[in-house]
Amino acid sequence: MKYPVLLPAGDVLAHLEDYDSIIDVRSESEFALDHVPGAINCPVLNDDERAQVGTIYKQNSSFDAKKVGAALVARNIALHLQETLADKPRDWKPLIYCWRGGNRSGAMAHILAKIGWHAVQLDGGYREYRRSVRSSLDSEPETLRFRVICGTTGSGKSRLLTLLADAGAQVLDLEQLAAHRGSVLGGIPGEPQPSQKMFESRIWLKLRGFTSARPIYVESESRKIGNLRVPEKLMEKMRASACIHLQTHISDRVALLIEDYPHLVSDSTLLGSQLDHLVALHGHAKIRTWRDMAETRQINRLVEELLNQHYDPAYLRSIEKNFSGYAQARSLTLEDISGSAFSKAAKELLADDLVS
Repeated sequence: MKYPVLLPAGDVLAHLEDYDSIIDVRSESEFALDHVPGAINCPVLNDDERAQVGTIYKQNSSFDAKKVGAALVARNIALHLQETLADKPRDWKPLIYCWRGGNRSGAMAHILAKIGWHAVQLDGGYREYRRSVRSSLDSEPETLRFRVICGTTGSGKSRLLTLLADAGAQVLDLEQLAAHRGSVLGGIPGEPQPSQKMFESRIWLKLRGFTSARPIYVESESRKIGNLRVPEKLMEKMRASACIHLQTHISDRVALLIEDYPHLVSDSTLLGSQLDHLVALHGHAKIRTWRDMAETRQINRLVEELLNQHYDPAYLRSIEKNFSGYAQARSLTLEDISGSAFSKAAKELLADDLVS
């Protein structure tokens, strides 16, 4: 076979594991927004250089822009060969793509092929990858079988998902993929949420690794997790799936939430600013009372009130309205929030899977 080879997105994305490296030659900001999972960034034009070439194109001519751009591309490819790609063996097989599968990836693929590497170029580039992801997220959920873990805030749904995954179950942890715990207090310090496109790429990667022969465990999420939206067809499938009702004593839920949100517990100013988001629902007087509890370190009392007066009523209204299988949900009660109690619950669910 003569390289470089130009392959359509459908053929490439079905066999990503066949490539030794996936190289995204777009600029650093394009890469940061979203990229093919597992890709490394080797820009042939960085952000500043793209802006420079674009300005020349607008103010002078396409010829002048191409001349300057070609010199920059050649220089950058040379640097990548001397640094990032210097240790690649003779039989290395890279997949290369840019925005539309045009000049940028073509330049890189041509040079890598001339060296002797089995370079493959993604036809249509990132744009075709995005179309494939969106199409897959519209169709793939319907072929899979989900089991939705329901339970009021602090009942331990995320911990149970983690143990199920550790035990080899198929788990789709949307909050982990979204870098958010799914409530107004759910932001993770130091970990910004990904872009919507990156979130969808992460979901796509997880779904393509699942089999329809076994159930997929997922939490009963709302349509939005922080600033991100769960893909529509996935949401519809989850809401129509069988449910598991995880029940945990209120005192254990309080303790678990305090463990899971140490940054809020230790910083009354941060906690108070987050509580301000609830003013529209509970009024200034109630929020002042809750802020006073935070400042006077009445954390257990504050968390219990938040559960009883805010989270539980909202959750129960939503779950009963939106998840059709909730009324017939299998009940699973945690004895406490110890590791052994969660392990026991996970084993019970996995044992059910073996006989279902």
